[in-house]
Amino acid sequence: MRTRASALVVTPVRGTGAMPRPQLTCSLRRHIPASMHRPAQTREVHMRSDISPGGVFPDYQLPDHTDTIRTLSELQGDDPMVLTLARGHYCPKEHQQHLELAAMQSKFAVSYTQVVTIATDEHHVLQEFRASVGADWTFLSDPERVVQKDLDIQVYTDPEHDPMIPHTLVLKPGLVVHSVYNGYWFWGRPSVDDLWRDLRNASSEIRPDWDLSTPGLRDAWDKGDVSSFHGWDRMSPEEVSRARAAGPPHLVLQP
Repeated sequence: MRTRASALVVTPVRGTGAMPRPQLTCSLRRHIPASMHRPAQTREVHMRSDISPGGVFPDYQLPDHTDTIRTLSELQGDDPMVLTLARGHYCPKEHQQHLELAAMQSKFAVSYTQVVTIATDEHHVLQEFRASVGADWTFLSDPERVVQKDLDIQVYTDPEHDPMIPHTLVLKPGLVVHSVYNGYWFWGRPSVDDLWRDLRNASSEIRPDWDLSTPGLRDAWDKGDVSSFHGWDRMSPEEVSRARAAGPPHLVLQP
């Protein structure tokens, strides 16, 4: 943003010869766009109105980086998921964000959190994008702009690439939207701290055993009801019996 330099006028105080403090003869405020004086808004979302916290994100079906057709619900399973809607390999902002996500991969793994990226790149460019940021999660290719058109998130100011307006979403199981970030400008994208907070809150809502001191959990465990305990809930009754009878040294199903 360019502003005109403010002129300084210094006039001696009459009868004293003293020089008063310089004063600005114009206000920089009048050179600042009016939009910058508006109160700050948080997580302003520019996409289909139903894609908001509490809504359900569409279960898109797209080819991944191996050219295998995948659905978002299949990739998510029963876990929280970070979903990025990316401009594509050509954009340095996307590389910066995805490098930061790649640095968190070990944390996503131990917290049972899925990550998926959708970009408008065709297959080979998508593979290059994924490899260049060191990502081990699934990238989905959408060169036909299915997601862009369905969510009404075209970057109409970039006719050359015709990308999506970048968004990052944190989704609870069932593709339920927990939070949405508009990343057209880079600072609109979530920081590591933002994602950590969102995933903590989302996980505490969906994990029945988030707090083992929750009333009733210990009683359920003692009675053999493991339906509220992560990992155990996927085991057959026979597997549960064998694991509990084996004792602590063999219990590895820690959240």
